Amino acid sequence: MNKPAIDIIGFPMDLGTSRRGVDMGPSALRIAGIEEKLKNLGYRVNDRGDVPIKMRESLQAGNPKLKYLEEIVRASKVLAGKVERSLTRKHLPLCIGGDHSLAIGSIAGAASYCRKNFATMGVIWIDAHTDMNDETTTPSGNIHGMPLAASIGRGNHLLTQLMGFAPKVDPKNCVMIGIRSIDSKEKDIIKKWELPVYTMTEIDKKGIDFIIGSVLHELKKNVGHIHVSFDIDSVDPSVAPGVGTPVAGGLTYRETHLIMESIAECGCMSSLDIAEVNPILDHKNQSAEFAAELVASIMGKRIL
Repeated sequence: MNKPAIDIIGFPMDLGTSRRGVDMGPSALRIAGIEEKLKNLGYRVNDRGDVPIKMRESLQAGNPKLKYLEEIVRASKVLAGKVERSLTRKHLPLCIGGDHSLAIGSIAGAASYCRKNFATMGVIWIDAHTDMNDETTTPSGNIHGMPLAASIGRGNHLLTQLMGFAPKVDPKNCVMIGIRSIDSKEKDIIKKWELPVYTMTEIDKKGIDFIIGSVLHELKKNVGHIHVSFDIDSVDPSVAPGVGTPVAGGLTYRETHLIMESIAECGCMSSLDIAEVNPILDHKNQSAEFAAELVASIMGKRIL
């Protein structure tokens, strides 16, 4: 099978969160050998560098319910353009962050490509959090808690209308896995919109193999482009401590690899995010190295 070239696109964003250091995530992933791991699997890899992002110290936070909105929107437009151009070249864009506001731009770029090519997009959202807040529900004003809401058309128009249209993805084609921390108002939104959510409780009861198999089976029937957005805090902090919002009781080392291996076997992923690696909170780059291993797994690395 012909392997697509992979475009690595760094998004060193820390404006969407309160914890500093996540802007160094792309560098940590590069130091962990993400490019070399992919080349060893036979891929041609193009490191497209980082989207330039202004430093927090040079900006005003602005609206306390939408902190740093203007700069996040500007940078997200740049990222969206890079993702769309990568897909137009028939490459696979690998977006590395940076906080999870990354997904606003990456999903917008993939959705714009799909829209122009008459393809239906689906999203697999692997995260401890649902990121379904907007300015009316957010307890913090941090935009990294809003990207999935923006992608389905909820929230401030500057976020939802990125690339000139909304929604980017139909909620029924957007599946969340590994969820274990949901704000009270987010619960109401999820129920209202009938979003497919697999919490850690369901993973404990049914097993990750059954869940990821079911998710891929259903998405393959309904969509032509699957975007995977992976937040490293979906994994238990004992495995990946270098995150800004750790939540105990997450995915295990093997559960996470099995998700990635199953997606690789499906052969249906067309774009990928890796978000929220924070080397300041990490131990000897442990989380970035684990994330780089996961990228290798989702791109086809096997034990045997």
